[in-house]
Amino acid sequence: GCMLNGKLYPFGHIERTEDCYRCNCSEGGMNCCSLFHTPIAYDKKNCKVIFNKESCNYDVVRKDDPSEECIVYSRV
Repeated sequence: GCMLNGKLYPFGHIERTEDCYRCNCSEGGMNCCSLFHTPIAYDKKNCKVIFNKESCNYDVVRKDDPSEECIVYSRV
């Protein structure tokens, strides 16, 4: 298998790791890509970014009221 962040994964395709990556594990190593996109264009003065492990995505919420989402104009 392959080791990633202290956890052993079996050879083959891993649909989703604990850290929100999709990976392929082979004898040659492990190749992974993220399942999330990082917000880069939003109201940074009034909003903050929180990683949501359940949805494997970043939530952008108001600093003064985290129950209210902010508009995100661009992600990478």
